[in-house]
Amino acid sequence: MEILKTINNNILVSLDEDGKEIIVMGRGLGFGKKAGDVVDDAKIEKTFTIKDKKSDSKFRELVDNVPMERILAADEIIEYAKKTLQKDLSDNIYVSLTDHINFAIERAEEKAEFQNPFGWEIKKFYYREYLIGKFALNAIKKRLGVKLCEDEASFIALHIINAELNLDMSHMISMTKMIQDILDIVEGHFRIRLNRNSIYFERFVRHLKFFSQRLFTGKAIYEDKADDGLLMLFTMKYPDAFQCAMKIKEYIFKTCDHVISNEEMTYITVHIKRLITEVANN
Repeated sequence: MEILKTINNNILVSLDEDGKEIIVMGRGLGFGKKAGDVVDDAKIEKTFTIKDKKSDSKFRELVDNVPMERILAADEIIEYAKKTLQKDLSDNIYVSLTDHINFAIERAEEKAEFQNPFGWEIKKFYYREYLIGKFALNAIKKRLGVKLCEDEASFIALHIINAELNLDMSHMISMTKMIQDILDIVEGHFRIRLNRNSIYFERFVRHLKFFSQRLFTGKAIYEDKADDGLLMLFTMKYPDAFQCAMKIKEYIFKTCDHVISNEEMTYITVHIKRLITEVANN
């Protein structure tokens, strides 16, 4: 491979077999090298191919200022996440997670670590991604000798979730807050404490995740195909659950300027009825 550009002593830009630009990393790989020189294949430790041009540009700028071991640690975590979740992640994860890990380590060294206000919600609503965050803490400790606080597992999970959905981080945080706010509405309306270990709770949260994801990605949540008679039936059969669903509808309209459809109202009412029935029976 021929060097197109040297970023620093360890990182350079080259071309792959298809003539596409790639970022190549290895200790001393770029030392004393210039454009036109041949890449020393024996020193290559990692190659990055980032298709999104905006992410690629940001990543090149980032790797020039972040220690190579931290970049490789982030890559290990990303590859583990892809394998665990069995799905592709947005290219922006290479920028966001690498930058976050670098900053988290700097804060840890200065003893200025942050607490995640949504730590519990992330652990409960996105448990698979949270476990990836736990893996990340172990990988960072093993590879870099730095022990990050437990809250960092949920911070890292947020970056993984964001890359899964290809959303802005602010949207991801808003989604998490929305789910918790809706659960608070249910508990406040009935003055109960929901059983967070029940299958009905898990199903409701799963439904709310689907709802909020589609809401924040701008996709239609449901076409309003529901039979008005069916919704009317549930209104009469489960009046308390329906009144609670109406509070949720008002909350969504107030916070997102979105009107929940009759079909969505039917689903929410049924979920709420199952939740409160379970609490009443225990």
